[in-house]
Amino acid sequence: MQESENSKTVRDAITKLSESKSYALGYMPLHGRTMPSVTVLGDLVEKFREVLFPGYFGNASLNPDNLPYHIGVNVDMAYHMLCDQIFKGICFTCSRDKKFDADAADEKSRNMAAKLIDCLPDIRRILATDVKAAYNGDPAAKSEGEVIFSYPTIRTMTNHRIAHELYKREVPLIPRIISEMAHFETGIDIHPGASIDEYFAIDHGTGVVIGETAVIGKNVKIYQGVTLGARSFPLDENGNPIKGIARHPIVQDDVIIYSNATILGRITIGKGAVIGGNLWINRDVPAGSRLIQQRPSAQYYSNGTGV
Repeated sequence: MQESENSKTVRDAITKLSESKSYALGYMPLHGRTMPSVTVLGDLVEKFREVLFPGYFGNASLNPDNLPYHIGVNVDMAYHMLCDQIFKGICFTCSRDKKFDADAADEKSRNMAAKLIDCLPDIRRILATDVKAAYNGDPAAKSEGEVIFSYPTIRTMTNHRIAHELYKREVPLIPRIISEMAHFETGIDIHPGASIDEYFAIDHGTGVVIGETAVIGKNVKIYQGVTLGARSFPLDENGNPIKGIARHPIVQDDVIIYSNATILGRITIGKGAVIGGNLWINRDVPAGSRLIQQRPSAQYYSNGTGV
């Protein structure tokens, strides 16, 4: 008798969970197609990591003779995995109210995947500059190989530079998943829309946040806990946030931002500026400035002008 009551309880819960009104957000992708897989995307990024840093990741013993075969196999596998995941990402955005053109979506996913593959040589080039920046900026680094193997900045930037290329091509959902994988692994949160130039380094990295519309120039170094974020943003007539506006900082070339600095809004940190730790900045910083926190709590530019 007790088992019968338990079975009824389970059936009632299933019924309630199956009702669309029980889902508070009012959206479930019930269009009969499978969604992107976090597991598959994790494997995909690892394939790309093997291609971008051959010999460092994966189990293959590489030499100049077998390198083309190794890269060819991994690129081919990655291409087909990416096609499938982009297709599923497109399905994620499709509406049950509209006819879904599977053939058009398939062709679009293949084109997007091919364009990402075409970018891999340039992604490798710019990642090499990130490795150099991390190595040169850390006296504790024993070799560039150590940086590639173990530094969270390189793991994060590998994900980001892949995700950013997909984001630029308006691939739905997949870029954000790839970025959040790095966030989970390293504690570094970079939106795939953020534009980051070469020779970029994050020292330590935990707690770093870089928003969607941030623009970072060449040879920039930031430390743990730095936020390049947005201030309060405008709302539309219905009280919803207005999306698609530039709301994060522009950081020009050769800037250093020390730990736990918070920089908010569409402001510009000028070329060569140095931002001290634990500062809160919400207006433009002139090129070459040095901002430090001085006692009792005042903050000054190096020329004595108060912030």
